[in-house]
Amino acid sequence: MALHLRKLCVGVESVEQLEQFQARRLKRGETLRHDTRMMPKRSDEILDGGSLYWVIKGMILVRQPISDITPEVDAEGRGFARLHLAPELVRVVPRGHRPFQGWRYLEAADAPADLDQSGAEGEGLPAEMQAELRSLGIL
Repeated sequence: MALHLRKLCVGVESVEQLEQFQARRLKRGETLRHDTRMMPKRSDEILDGGSLYWVIKGMILVRQPISDITPEVDAEGRGFARLHLAPELVRVVPRGHRPFQGWRYLEAADAPADLDQSGAEGEGLPAEMQAELRSLGIL
């Protein structure tokens, strides 16, 4: 089973804003990536189908497949890891998440399920409300 990462999406207010940001980056001919200070020790497991689960405004709302992880060096000679991301953003069942620093591993068994893209229940409701309704068994 694949291993995933979860990361705060700092400065982003919604999935739509993340989509717009990434679309602009692609339009400029740039790749989609996220740079992080620490190299994941379990990279092989992540590259076996893992995704980056973005935490937006305290909720895991979307995942983005990780296509590669490479070690890099900045202009000052400091090493970092570059997460190369696939262009698709897959919405997941919203789940609340407390703030944290850096990234964290997310086991496949603990990852939120993908939302049914054909018209998920609760579509159009705020993510927090969807999560609460799911916790109550209503959605």
